[in-house]
Amino acid sequence: MSIRAIIRTLGFAALAGLLGLLAACSSFMPAGVQVGRTEGQNTPFASDTSDPEDEAIGAREHPRIVASYGGIYSDRQAEIMLARIVGRLLAAADQPNQKVTVTILDSAEVNAFALPGGYVYVTRGILALASDTSEIAAVLAHEIAHVTLKHARARTNRVKTNEIVDKVITGVFGADLETDQASNRSRLSLAAFSQQQELAADKEGILTAGRAGYDPHAAARFLGAMGRFARFSAGDADQQDDFLSSHPSTPDRIQKAIETARAFFGAPGLGETDRAGYMAGIEGLAFGDSAAQGTIVGRRYINPTLKFTFTVPERYTLQVSKGAVVGVAGDGEAVRFDSAEVPQTMGLEEYLKSGWIAGLQPATVRRESANGFEMASGVAVTPQWNFRVAVVRHEGRVYRFIFAAKFDSPAFGQAADATLKSFRATTSRDASQVRKLVVRTVVAGSVDTADSLARRMAGLERGADLFYIVNNLYPGDTLVAGQKYKIVVME
Repeated sequence: MSIRAIIRTLGFAALAGLLGLLAACSSFMPAGVQVGRTEGQNTPFASDTSDPEDEAIGAREHPRIVASYGGIYSDRQAEIMLARIVGRLLAAADQPNQKVTVTILDSAEVNAFALPGGYVYVTRGILALASDTSEIAAVLAHEIAHVTLKHARARTNRVKTNEIVDKVITGVFGADLETDQASNRSRLSLAAFSQQQELAADKEGILTAGRAGYDPHAAARFLGAMGRFARFSAGDADQQDDFLSSHPSTPDRIQKAIETARAFFGAPGLGETDRAGYMAGIEGLAFGDSAAQGTIVGRRYINPTLKFTFTVPERYTLQVSKGAVVGVAGDGEAVRFDSAEVPQTMGLEEYLKSGWIAGLQPATVRRESANGFEMASGVAVTPQWNFRVAVVRHEGRVYRFIFAAKFDSPAFGQAADATLKSFRATTSRDASQVRKLVVRTVVAGSVDTADSLARRMAGLERGADLFYIVNNLYPGDTLVAGQKYKIVVME
């Protein structure tokens, strides 16, 4: 399995834990893939029947989820749309008194999941991918099914008892599970729903969405769209399942979803899709990296909010992922950049030696400086991996670079050193390179085709391909005149 494949799955658990790329509960997701209460604005449902312990679990974990996914995304029209959908779904599920709190997470990831106590999350990334109301209703119905079937509670109980969780987290990181975001994400992800629970929630979600009047075939349709987006995001890299993956394969889930919809509701063509309403609900939705989380410009990461930037060598490809910046190189290397809470009284050399990274060789730790910043670096070795680790202190926070390679080499060390030395404060010119991407809708004319609309996104990297994916179209497809389609534009 390549480093790129490892970085996108749970394979090689130690490296995955190190790089912090273990997704949180990927419930209604294809394998390997992976919405948002604005405080005080969107509490659509409440009841006196919720389990107090479930409530406590959800309330405790909610801030951690929000923090590790880049915060809450505030979009009033999207929040209202989701609240209405959830209301219909709960009525159809005969759960009108079930408390549900829907939170839109400010993340480009295509993800949705649930916690005990009725906490349901969708990312703005999944909102951008869906093309009609029935598709997002399918996602929400699936997550509500996890809540009503008590799967979220069962998953949380496994966190308490499953020793592999702590084993993986502490295998590379130290044992500070409360303050380390990567550890928190890893702990939640390893409590993934079982294959049986996933299929049960698939079926219950389709039945609920169908009874609510939505297109019951939307679940299968959207699973296919998410599979396409996963392959697009991974650059068609190998995405094998690992030993911790419990999700049914995407083709199997799609087939089962089709069978369920047909068995209970009949052939496609029945049920509400409300494409026009959905398109109005996501007009202006932010797309891609959040400005608050920084932006990738070529090989550079720029964070104008936190006022720093750095550049990786030519062979690396960067992306913002799960509260960190991650990158892979074609020759079998990976890098992760994130931050950690470190007391001001603790020196960087002392922090490197404090036990948060496994296999560290203390004799290699040395103090450094570049561009006016205090730094420290060191080497770590485990049976399968070689690491170059460095930390930088900037405006009271400590930032970490972790380079990993199967085989050590001078080029590997030079790449890590060059990246560390490129860390510097941002300038006004850096900030001017940050562009905001948003979702806009356009009405197809009588002569428009998928290809002609795709050309409107030619200015973006792989823009035409992205157009087909977010609209679930293929080159050469004809369009429905007068119907709205999504384009991503730079503003």
